[in-house]
Amino acid sequence: MNWRHPVIARLRLLLSLVVLPSTTLIAAFAQTRGQEKTQCRVEPIDYHGWAAQQVSNQWLKLIVVPQSGGRLIQVSFAGHDYLFVNPELAGKYLPPTSAQWYNYGGDKLWLLPEGNDDEQHWPGNSDILDDGPYAFRKLSEGSQCEIQLVSPADSQTGIQLSRTIRLDAISPRIQFHARMKNITGHTVVWSVQSVSQYSASLPWDTSKRNPDIWGFTPTNPSSGYLNRYHVRFGPAENPAASVREDGLFSVRYAHMAAELWVDSVAGWLAVVDGRSRFAMIEKFQYEATKTYPGRASVIFWTNGPELRLDSDGEATFGSKHEAPYYMEAELNSPMCRLNPGEECEFNTEWFPTRSETDILGVTDAGILVRPLRAMRLDGDKVKLAGTFGVFYAGHLVAHFYNEHGAKIGASQILDVTPAKVVNLQAEVSPGGKAARVSLHLLDEGGVDRGPLQEARIGVLDDR
Repeated sequence: MNWRHPVIARLRLLLSLVVLPSTTLIAAFAQTRGQEKTQCRVEPIDYHGWAAQQVSNQWLKLIVVPQSGGRLIQVSFAGHDYLFVNPELAGKYLPPTSAQWYNYGGDKLWLLPEGNDDEQHWPGNSDILDDGPYAFRKLSEGSQCEIQLVSPADSQTGIQLSRTIRLDAISPRIQFHARMKNITGHTVVWSVQSVSQYSASLPWDTSKRNPDIWGFTPTNPSSGYLNRYHVRFGPAENPAASVREDGLFSVRYAHMAAELWVDSVAGWLAVVDGRSRFAMIEKFQYEATKTYPGRASVIFWTNGPELRLDSDGEATFGSKHEAPYYMEAELNSPMCRLNPGEECEFNTEWFPTRSETDILGVTDAGILVRPLRAMRLDGDKVKLAGTFGVFYAGHLVAHFYNEHGAKIGASQILDVTPAKVVNLQAEVSPGGKAARVSLHLLDEGGVDRGPLQEARIGVLDDR
């Protein structure tokens, strides 16, 4: 028999695989799966008829449509789609025009200030920055994926936008690096804005409104706004928006057009779907020495029918069927004064995680849903309880300190993942007389991602 014949050679290979020990096959499969978990990929796909690019790892799928304004059209985490995609325009490409706005959905870059008063305001609509074809380039994939999207040069604003999106293989953190370049021979002044349209319909029935969509951001203790936020559009008395006693601005999605500006300095906003128990945290670096457009670093827009006055002074209200369900979360860069050829940068990060309807705060490690409580039990044991969403997979570690601030011990408490709400209930022996505890997140690589919360240790009240 000629074993070198191609057909015979393939048959021989198949026979050898059949007789391989099962442990060898299992080990090979496990190695392949392990490699997949530490890799991310960039690949072209068809998404609702669009020629799209998908960036993915074990946690996330990011879908980008370069042709339609370089949009990040969808973010999927643990089977949940965060962003609104307009079903009426799905798969379509409509050439740029300054006379109309085509709202495809998703996330994109815009310019501020908006308006048509003069050349220092951006008139918006579907011009080449919003709707032009962006150049796409894959910069890396494997242990880290990075793509770049570059807009056409816009002679009207004098700006060219570019954006890199980075995704590590081992976490669901998404990093954005936006650049705004002056392509003219004169000085221009603009702010670059990240605009994200979050779906506010029920995941299982997009024709119905989700009544449990929320936006949060901390208000500025020294706010320049009268009520610590500013109503830019919509009714001044809006029961959907409020400032809580803890200083957190809160807006519950209502199907009514409203634009709410917040001069937040804390560097984060959150959009929470209480019905599906998912949250997205958007982070930015606030620059206190610089000027923000209209003072606002954060803007929320609730999409819905608009209340307006006609020429006769009569109030009119648009049709609710013409206004799809979504809420915009917008981050603004400071105003950038650019000389010819100069660039301005705006860096942001997104962290998808699980949550419940309400949140109390955000740290480097995750979100606080219910506060950490630490109670002393008999025998120097300490009972820990709290509810959190985490940004990285890994372990919760409790660090214990005595009354003098000296560390007396640390205990690994619980394995955690961003794909599940963390409901902590644990009893721990700190190894001494502990007065306070700090709960840290240690990721799978052994990196300390910081504390979720710190708490004094109280005495259990059995009454």
